Amino acid sequence: SSRFRYSLADEFKVSIEDVTAFVLGGHGDSMVPLVRYSTVAGIPLPDMIKMKWTTAERVDAIVDRTRKGGGEIVGLLGNGSAYYAPAESAIEMAKSYLKDKRRVLPCAARVSGQIAGVRGLYVGVPVIIGRRGVEKILNLRLKKDEREAFLQSVAHVESLMADCTKMDPDLKD
Repeated sequence: SSRFRYSLADEFKVSIEDVTAFVLGGHGDSMVPLVRYSTVAGIPLPDMIKMKWTTAERVDAIVDRTRKGGGEIVGLLGNGSAYYAPAESAIEMAKSYLKDKRRVLPCAARVSGQIAGVRGLYVGVPVIIGRRGVEKILNLRLKKDEREAFLQSVAHVESLMADCTKMDPDLKD
């Protein structure tokens, strides 16, 4: 979600603090950036397109770059980059937990049917984090294409888990 928010902030030349955006599912090429649930200063992204602040093609390019951006960063740095944004996200989660802020944040949480009926799996979803940890998973209503993309991402996560379990059967427990 951080990469998506940063790219949207860059596109609209605003502070990242004014951008709300969520990415569902696993990490990498199968992630699902949710354009219609994304806002800039409270204005939904589809409305920003209608107001001609950007184009659907530019937003599609941002979505694509969000999915493939990890590989791009590895190419530039020569190694992985998946520690900056996760560290920042962990700090935001800790603040919300310790100060009972009840922030809505993206988090890998164990779902039990809240989104697309997926159960028993940890995947990226929007949650409310407060003094009891993940207090609620937001029950998003997905359009058909969003649901299909999310289910593909979930299948990818399950495939990775199966591969890991083959390498070490103790991981199944």
